[in-house]
Order: sequence, then C-alpha cells, then structure tokens
Amino acid sequence: MHFQSHEAYFATQPAELRRRLEDIQQQVEAQVPGATRTISYNLPAFRQQRTFFYFAAFKNHIGIYPPVTQDLELIAETRALRGPKGNLSFPHNAELPLPLIGRIARALALQYGAA
Repeated sequence: MHFQSHEAYFATQPAELRRRLEDIQQQVEAQVPGATRTISYNLPAFRQQRTFFYFAAFKNHIGIYPPVTQDLELIAETRALRGPKGNLSFPHNAELPLPLIGRIARALALQYGAA
C-alpha cells in the first residue's frame, strides 16, 4: 500500500497507535514551525527545505529517523532508546516523552538545515 498522507498511514494503525502517532505529529508541528507534512519512503515525515524527520509504527515500538548526530547532549540523553544505527525506538508499553520528541525534532531540523 502506498500512502498519500499522514492520515492515510495513521488510518491503517490500531486506535491507540494512531493516537500516539498523532501526538508525535502535533509535537513536531509545535516545535518546528513551518514544518510541512509529507510522505517519504512510504512513511509519515516532515520537511522544510529537506525532509528531516520520519516516524513509523512497528509491532512493539514507534521509530523516529534519522539519528541525531550533532547534538551531543541529546545523543547522551537518548542513549537507551537508540538502536545500532542510532535511530530511536519508543516502546508501546511506555508513555511517549513528548517534550523529548519535540527536542529531537528541533535538533533534526537544525541538523538537516531545515530550521
């Protein structure tokens, strides 16, 4: 299935995951003014001049991509959430740290020259 919008992607998820994805979407939009919703690699994403933030639901977690590589404090703070390639995983059985996700979105926007 090829998605045309965030909403189309969200509609394929169970209600609880849909809510979590919507919360992330709202956090990114609040923290990175001017970010535009897009679909890239068939995932919900945000862009300004470039795509800088991707997120997706998986069986046990929500992933956020690409990895933060320039904010050393944020890298240290998210160490427990980072996978082998530096991408972040937020388990479904834990509350989403929305303020942290907002900081990640801002860091990625700066890292990719989108802010």
